[in-house]
Amino acid sequence: MEQFVTAKGWYNPGSPRPQTPRNLAISLVLEAAEVLELFQWKEVADREALAGELADVMLYLLQLARLHGIDLGEAVMAKLAQNYQREWP
Repeated sequence: MEQFVTAKGWYNPGSPRPQTPRNLAISLVLEAAEVLELFQWKEVADREALAGELADVMLYLLQLARLHGIDLGEAVMAKLAQNYQREWP
């Protein structure tokens, strides 16, 4: 992702797609909505379209984590450990 964003020039001043946390968070939510849209009015989404949208969500998630210095692998493991201690009704 880092190489892609650099190649597109999105880190450059005046970029039409500045990689700010705000912009990435908005883009992440918009892509997640596109995942949801694939299920609108049907129970099963087109597998290829779903794969593409899930990839978009993951790419924005990775970029947002990178900007904040968050290792997602570590964050996921910590969250799973925390969730094991939780009780749901």
